[in-house]
Amino acid sequence: MKFAELARSAALVTALALIPATTAGLAQVEGRAGPEFSKVFAVYQRIKASYVEEVDDQTLIDGMIDGMLAALDPHSAYLDGSDLDRLETMIDGNYSGLGLSVIMEDGAVKIISPFRGSPADKAGIKAGDFITHLDGKLIYGGELDDAVAQMRGPAGTAIRLTVFRPGRDEPFDVTVTRGVIELEPVTHELMDGNIGHIMVNEFSRDVGADVLASWEALQQEASGRLNGLVLDMRSNPGGSLDEAVALSDLFLDDGRIVSQRGRIRGENIVYNAETVFRGDIAEGIPIVVLIDAGSASASEIVAGALQDHRRAVVMGDRSFGKGSVQSLLPLGSDAALKLTTARYYTPSGHSVQEGGIKPDIAVPQLSDPDLAQRSRFIMRESDLRGHLVNELGLEDSALETDKRDDPRFKLTAEELKEQGIEDFQLHYAVDTLRRASPNAMASASRKSAAKRN
Repeated sequence: MKFAELARSAALVTALALIPATTAGLAQVEGRAGPEFSKVFAVYQRIKASYVEEVDDQTLIDGMIDGMLAALDPHSAYLDGSDLDRLETMIDGNYSGLGLSVIMEDGAVKIISPFRGSPADKAGIKAGDFITHLDGKLIYGGELDDAVAQMRGPAGTAIRLTVFRPGRDEPFDVTVTRGVIELEPVTHELMDGNIGHIMVNEFSRDVGADVLASWEALQQEASGRLNGLVLDMRSNPGGSLDEAVALSDLFLDDGRIVSQRGRIRGENIVYNAETVFRGDIAEGIPIVVLIDAGSASASEIVAGALQDHRRAVVMGDRSFGKGSVQSLLPLGSDAALKLTTARYYTPSGHSVQEGGIKPDIAVPQLSDPDLAQRSRFIMRESDLRGHLVNELGLEDSALETDKRDDPRFKLTAEELKEQGIEDFQLHYAVDTLRRASPNAMASASRKSAAKRN
């Protein structure tokens, strides 16, 4: 993808001038700026004159930019080189590697989520895991780019990961064979009982059209009319705001989908139904939306829109809670700012920032043998250092996990495995659709909405 094409995909739901990179340029800026910038220039001069080793200007400039953006929020960043390449890959590409979404947290490489069906996923790597060594070499305290570069490589080659999993006493080793990672944003399958299951793994380009194509394929595969749909957005980190609107519009025929509000007038935008696709493609068919703690941003927009319009029953775990919009602002021909420019709101005016989307029916992933241990270490937006605070304020209870026992969810992972159930949340959603008529599902959604109101 060309950089100009990437820049046109400006709204992402994942200083505006480039500071001159020479001493003379800094001097010119310092002369025009107030005392605040004079402090920056004074620090720069001291480092250049007295640091134990000679430091080049580019290193200092990059550090200044990173420092400014880090003071804002966890999602604003300066992108160039490999950072921009990774964003291009997320939106429109494939590569050879393990199939992991990772971040650097306090010097450690943390797994946000493995891509479904990827080598890492098949090897049992889970969201929340930390990678401490690659082929026995410690990577803690290093650069994220270096770790990513080591994990990528020719398909068919293997790498040994040392993994620390919160809740376990000791780290363990996993050998993963690299494969060609073809990013499939949308996949589908027909479940027993003519229940459609559409998995939306990320919000890259054309996701709305891909979901429409999956729906049409399911209709062809079904023996008669489809009786329900599971729209699965678990562990979906988000992506394009436009694609979140397009996907929501597939199942709505009226009303607001999402609104965003920023500091400047151009960031105050309302997105309504019937602007991308006409009509509800699944009219009269009950829908369950599946979310979990890894469902963020664009995923939360879709879940919030369908929940507020009572078009779907939301099941699973409370979502991540990222209620901000990032815009990609080009800086020259090969760099850009990913800058938080607005907050977004569901049709009812609810901000998901920090609190996330609360499911209508909380369904734990009982088929995960590490559920009890890992649930104590799940990370959401409210746990990120420097996150934006919900301007409306949230009660502490809105940020806590519901730990009340539910008699429906008593089976262990071992017992479920004996029954052949590998994904309890999906099993529960499909079973609910099999048993429920459209009228029963609509009633459940209305009751849940009444409780929220």
